[in-house]
Amino acid sequence: MGTETAVRKKVNFRPLKERVFVSYSEEQERTSGGLYIPDAAKEKPQKGRIEAIGAEVKTVKVGDEVLFDKYSGSKISFDGTDYLILKEDDILGVLEK
Repeated sequence: MGTETAVRKKVNFRPLKERVFVSYSEEQERTSGGLYIPDAAKEKPQKGRIEAIGAEVKTVKVGDEVLFDKYSGSKISFDGTDYLILKEDDILGVLEK
């Protein structure tokens, strides 16, 4: 923990300090009844997988599935894949396997 780590999916990225790099997937764009959900009404993702961690991260490690605050982090895209950069404090907990 707390060591520099490269992202596993073609993207070499190392977050700084206490930040983590998280992959996630967006919620479904249609309801089970087939109704379209506009972007403004979609819930932001709250669960993701840690792909890389900064040098000062102490409580999580690469590969952990985590829950995080709904409106936290900065969304970025690499090669069509969405990621979040979060502060370690925005992580609410680790999902146990």
